[in-house]
Amino acid sequence: MFKIILAFFLIITSLFSTEVKEAKWPMGETFLTFLDKYSIPQSLYFDLEKEDKELCSEITADRYFYLMENEDGTLNQVLIPISEEIQLHVYKDVDDTYKFETLPISYREYTETIAIPIMTSVSNELQQATGNAALAAHLKSIFKASVNFRRMQKGDFVAIEYTQKELLGKPFGQPEIKAAMIEVAGKKYYRFKNDDNDKYYDQTGKAFTKIYFFKIPLSYSRISSVFTKKRWHPVLKRYRAHLGTDFAAPRGRKIYAAGEGRVEFVGRRGGYGNTIIIRHPNGYKTLYAHQSRFRSGIKRGRWVKRGELIGYVGSTGLSSGPHLHLGVYRNGRALNPLKIIKKPEKIVLKGKAKRTFIANAKITIEKLNAVVADENRREATKLDRMASTSSLIPKEI
Repeated sequence: MFKIILAFFLIITSLFSTEVKEAKWPMGETFLTFLDKYSIPQSLYFDLEKEDKELCSEITADRYFYLMENEDGTLNQVLIPISEEIQLHVYKDVDDTYKFETLPISYREYTETIAIPIMTSVSNELQQATGNAALAAHLKSIFKASVNFRRMQKGDFVAIEYTQKELLGKPFGQPEIKAAMIEVAGKKYYRFKNDDNDKYYDQTGKAFTKIYFFKIPLSYSRISSVFTKKRWHPVLKRYRAHLGTDFAAPRGRKIYAAGEGRVEFVGRRGGYGNTIIIRHPNGYKTLYAHQSRFRSGIKRGRWVKRGELIGYVGSTGLSSGPHLHLGVYRNGRALNPLKIIKKPEKIVLKGKAKRTFIANAKITIEKLNAVVADENRREATKLDRMASTSSLIPKEI
């Protein structure tokens, strides 16, 4: 295990102590076209195990990746994040052949409380104070039913406690707001995240997160592969990940939309073969891969209802047999589909849970109000900041 950890540190040290190109993954680029660009044999991809081939299909456009080239323009190595926890690593070995592996992402995570007087707009003020463009969008989503942000004026106020991952000095992944206060014309609105169910409530324990239901999208015979985020395999001596759940079913079995939403993608998607992606409310997306064919009339932009027929089970792409690979994402984060589909929604706080939540909310309110009460505030005030680094120690499955 020590050798594995040491090798990982040597790889990262080698990569980031030299000149590294940071770029966004181009629209329409696939892992195979990337290999072609650097004259790397495609056998590197086709020799991979099924799960690793599927991970290559998780690469999305406009996501940053990190590249190092040799003096002659050939590829030395590249790191391609595919989630907030794992990345693909392609590198030239000592024998001049290219190797592929998956590695955990070593990121820095910080929790920060920031109080901001509004001078122009919420989006502009948050961007200037934090450098985080996604924070304002998240803030607006949790106050959507209560606050009209367009009516906020100079003198209004925002205070947020949030957690953010950071990679190479830049925000990485989506921010997570723990608590927030919006002051509009002297009236204050609060939201607090309940860690037990990831829902938002006000200071009285009233829920403000809409319940959203998913259903299993097909009748299946068995689950052939489960969701795995980032695990160290003790036998294979490497990290493995499978960002979805595979449902084995006969070829041609009907596939239905797990929830209502708008079709975002219909077509071929690398190793996933025939794929449909549906964008749902509350930041969710579902992905349906390896279909034999799509239902007639299903196209990008179409709104579908929960339980509506969208396609048929197949084995297109890189698949060992007919099945549906179902992926579920929220704000770009891969989630375990079975937990999202089968987990009952519990949104009402009662008894001890409610009393504890309200008591904790009061403590946070006192901290935020202490800054808001300062009439001389003119600039963003950062109350505290605690940082930590992700663990690199392998975890056995």
